Amino acid sequence: MRDAELDHWIALLLTPLAFWVVLSGLDDCVIAVAAAIAWIRIGLSRGPQARECAWYTPCDEDLAAAPVRHMAIFVAAWREHRVIQSMLDNNVTRLRYPRFDVFVGAYQNDGRTLAAVREAMKRHPNVHLAVCPHDGPTSKADCLNWIYQRMILYEEEHGVRFDMVITHDAEDVIDPDALRWINYYAQWHDMVQIPVLALPTPWSEITHGIYCDEFCEYQHKDMMARSLMGGFIPSNGVGTGYSRKALQLLAEVYANRVFEPGCLTEDYENGCRVALLGLTQKFIPIHIRHGRAIATREYFPRSLRGAVRQRTRWVTGIGLQSWEYHSWQETMRYLYWFWRDRKSLAGNLMGPLANLLFVYGVVTLAWANHAHAPWGLGREASGLAGAAVAGLALQFIHTSVRTVCCARVYGWRFAALAPVRVVAANWINCFSTCGALWNYSAAKMRRRSLRWAKTDHIYPSRAALVTERKKLGEILTGGQWITQSELERALASKPDTRRLGEHLMLLGMITEEDVYVALARQNNLPVGKPEPSSVSLAVTRALPAAVAKKWRILPFRIVAGELYMAGSELPGDEMQEEIRRFSSLEIRFQLVTPTDYAELAMKYLG
Repeated sequence: MRDAELDHWIALLLTPLAFWVVLSGLDDCVIAVAAAIAWIRIGLSRGPQARECAWYTPCDEDLAAAPVRHMAIFVAAWREHRVIQSMLDNNVTRLRYPRFDVFVGAYQNDGRTLAAVREAMKRHPNVHLAVCPHDGPTSKADCLNWIYQRMILYEEEHGVRFDMVITHDAEDVIDPDALRWINYYAQWHDMVQIPVLALPTPWSEITHGIYCDEFCEYQHKDMMARSLMGGFIPSNGVGTGYSRKALQLLAEVYANRVFEPGCLTEDYENGCRVALLGLTQKFIPIHIRHGRAIATREYFPRSLRGAVRQRTRWVTGIGLQSWEYHSWQETMRYLYWFWRDRKSLAGNLMGPLANLLFVYGVVTLAWANHAHAPWGLGREASGLAGAAVAGLALQFIHTSVRTVCCARVYGWRFAALAPVRVVAANWINCFSTCGALWNYSAAKMRRRSLRWAKTDHIYPSRAALVTERKKLGEILTGGQWITQSELERALASKPDTRRLGEHLMLLGMITEEDVYVALARQNNLPVGKPEPSSVSLAVTRALPAAVAKKWRILPFRIVAGELYMAGSELPGDEMQEEIRRFSSLEIRFQLVTPTDYAELAMKYLG
């Protein structure tokens, strides 16, 4: 094909593409303006005098004064044995809320996850197991429904009643104040959604960086616009609080299917259902408090394959499958928001095409200038010049908004690469949409149900989780082991080379056991000498005795693919690196006092 013919056909292709880019860009501008108005309202609603305003941001005193509701946290799990104990240990010990229980759903054919949850239950009395009575995986919604039934049974057995249910996943890092925020807004709303943000990763991780950008933009812009314009609030799947009234009404109207078991995106579906039932919804804006964004944090897929797999499920559930659950009248009621949520079916396919044609145009223009020849594509597409300029301007605005949203959470250095990640996201979303169309069509033709394509999860390391940890002295004074004046005297007399806990013991202010209980609280670690019945003699020999004595640790049992170790030193990177030379199992540390360790070493290491 000659260059002139190619330019002619590309110009024909550009006509519908330019129309789409301008239409979608104008749509995004409407949402951006609405979001800006919403944020301005928040800015104007400051101070106690604005408490009656719908956009008022509560202070710590407001959060503390709200009536405390008994909350149940639901966690659906399938093959989550590698992360579920870390998730429970971290969140149960860090949540600053007085009344909550955690119900973890697992399948009867997932023995390792069942064992891991039962281990966590030994440490945390408010963690409960809900066993799905059939083999898995089915769907996340099906698992959540069985957790709901287990909660009702627990209420009957213990004479309690839960006022709210919060959904979470096994990889979630729940903000310590999340339940307090949800509890505050639950005074007026039946569904409360706290923001969800990706945990920060290095700028070089482009795939995960796309999640950082997109979630920042969506929750700074789209969710705020929905709140202002009266759109339904889709659940993010995690950090979503449902009142008991909402759950009971969902059960009554939808034949006890509180969560739709056949839907791949039951979270999005429930957000729509709650709104259609006339219940009130609230999205909590992203607020920066105490140096952090109040949000549920997690790692999303960090590989191309994992991202495509997860997004294929999202596009299938939201863009295709969700139509099956709503009548025409329901669709018309929220027609604009259904358009917003489903325009990605076309946009995701056109994004890479627009990128390729843009590159083609730039290259041919440069070549024409170099050869002092007319630009063929420019001549053929001369009637689209205005649309092209408008499209580029709208894309520049969209990318700028995304960059600003990202910078607010992750900083400008990370946000500077957002334009690059936009291009990468176009291709990932295109692959995902193609996969969704194929899977959905194949399922319909074969009359098969769509299966839960679960994402493999990882949980942040202990070091990543203790970035906000309190100082040891603050814990000791807060726990009333010592007074503030005693702490100040100790700090004044402490040599630089001596650790605070050691110095306090030498001064006779606290005991060795007190120091280690405080260290365990500071680092979110269990503490205490293992019971003899829990120590396996064979496991104590998993490490060479010299290595165990060097790091003052003792491996003592293996449960659910995890190696438990007791030690009197906090686990550092160098220690863990040497341990991994001898074992590929996940490591779980338990603090013991030096006295207790000496007894264990004498008995098991000789």
